[in-house]
Amino acid sequence: MSNIQLIIEERAADIGNFLVGRLLPFREKRMVGPFIFIDHMGPAKMSERENLDVQPHPHIGLSTLTFLFEGAIMHRDSIGNEIEIKPGEVNWMTAGKGIVHSERTPEYLRHSEKHMHGLQIWVALPKELENMEPNFAHVDKDHIPYWMDGDVSYQLIAGEAFGRRSPVPVYSKLYMLEIKSSTRQTINIGHKLYGESGLYILEGSVENEGNRYDPKQILVAKESTLCSFTMEANTTVYLFGGEPLPEQRFIDWNFVSSSKETLATARQNWIDQKFPKIKGDDIEFVPYPTRIKP
Repeated sequence: MSNIQLIIEERAADIGNFLVGRLLPFREKRMVGPFIFIDHMGPAKMSERENLDVQPHPHIGLSTLTFLFEGAIMHRDSIGNEIEIKPGEVNWMTAGKGIVHSERTPEYLRHSEKHMHGLQIWVALPKELENMEPNFAHVDKDHIPYWMDGDVSYQLIAGEAFGRRSPVPVYSKLYMLEIKSSTRQTINIGHKLYGESGLYILEGSVENEGNRYDPKQILVAKESTLCSFTMEANTTVYLFGGEPLPEQRFIDWNFVSSSKETLATARQNWIDQKFPKIKGDDIEFVPYPTRIKP
């Protein structure tokens, strides 16, 4: 019997002036471990007249993880951070009780052709930390654990796995791994993972028990400790997951919480513009949408 419980295909979603591929949440699988939201941005070529401009918007109850393959994003937030995100770096922002941030094309790229490609991820916070003070961490590419096993390379982007720990300051037991293979290889994870596990195929293809799976799919495993698959040559995948949170999580727009009352308060506070402002980017903002799709 196959160890694949569910296959999730990317669905198009609009985040303002940019289309993305929405992977999580999915109607049949709202979360994988504590991972509650995954968008695949691009790959997109943008002209000298096109730029990424995600205006100031709020979050509560989660940490965001931005990981780029190509391009650059200028991150600004309401606790005073202003930093450019480049490929291979990990941008980790914990909203806690509330934070506002914007994501824009850096000024030096705004009038030239550019590319954008990456992942944007939300990780739900444990219930006891949902109302914590917001904070921010940015980890350079050289500080991400990296190792080779034959023709296969591994990067531990966040969390703990394979006896290693990423410096990204996560708040629950989780993992996010990049695996690349230049040749056809069978990967046997065995007992190196835990909790729930998802496999996202970025490029190339994966075989499992005679079935072939292509890019823009998440394969959700029935049992992470039985995770085994074959990667074709020049394939890149991302393994993510971890221990599920014991309580249900609800999403209202950009807000995540175990309490619907908390979501309602955050929604009204944003409508009333009671969230903190971003220094230097406090004129525009994303209004709360009049209709939210379930």
